[in-house]
Amino acid sequence: MENYMYNSPTLQLQELRIEATYPMFLFLFFSYLFLIVANVGIAVLVFVDKSLHQPMYILFCNLSINDLFGNSIMIPRLLVDMLRPPSERLISYYECVVQAFTTHMFSTTAHTVLMIMAFDRYVAICNPLPFVLVGILLGLTLRLGRCRTLIKSPYCDNAALFNLSCEDVFINNVYGLTFTVLLFTGSIGSMVLTYTKITVVCLTTKNKSLNNKALKTCSTHLVVYLIFLFSGMSIITLHRFPEYSESRKIVAVLYHIIPGSLNPIIYGMQSKEIRKFVSKVKLKKVLPLY
Repeated sequence: MENYMYNSPTLQLQELRIEATYPMFLFLFFSYLFLIVANVGIAVLVFVDKSLHQPMYILFCNLSINDLFGNSIMIPRLLVDMLRPPSERLISYYECVVQAFTTHMFSTTAHTVLMIMAFDRYVAICNPLPFVLVGILLGLTLRLGRCRTLIKSPYCDNAALFNLSCEDVFINNVYGLTFTVLLFTGSIGSMVLTYTKITVVCLTTKNKSLNNKALKTCSTHLVVYLIFLFSGMSIITLHRFPEYSESRKIVAVLYHIIPGSLNPIIYGMQSKEIRKFVSKVKLKKVLPLY
């Protein structure tokens, strides 16, 4: 019946098939709440405290805003759908396109910001390149007619959208693969180059203070990057194995929620300026005013 429908304005999202639905719902719900509070707190802190108006903190603020934006488009809708029966998990095609665009912008922007952080300099906060690349990615999909209505994922992404079509998607696959390869090559390449140079400096210098500072600063950034990289690569790998489709869906959801929750903790706790600001706020609340 599904193959006879053409360009339907309404699509159906596939459920997240797990036995522990309610524990998973609670985990995602409270993780999302923490993500919102932590990232809004970081963004407000950087905006309010003029001493944090530095390239690295502005980039960190961008990362927090990206986490907020990317997760707020996807997670609330997913939580609501988890409590609905499968027949009621419906989404309009254009809402699905917006969700897919946001999903890919979230990933591309995060990789871009982390690459810039690796170079430890401010290149461009409002660089339009990620927007254009993701726009082309989704534009190639929008040109396709649709003969199916089932999104084989708990949320929309580009692959799920162009799989709705019965037309030739060769161009989509080529561009999508090229886009992914360039993003990951540039991302991994910049990290390897930067950390190789840092390692060489640390090995050739006898300054323990400098080495400890480099280790402390770089380790936090590297942990965030590796979590983001491996979770993203896991989704791409699992796409090639249909028998693990349920595992892919769970990993895809965690790919959004976990990095967004960990970023404020890892960067916030390691930043001396942020810790000082938080301490000042606590003291003002605790000490009575006379």
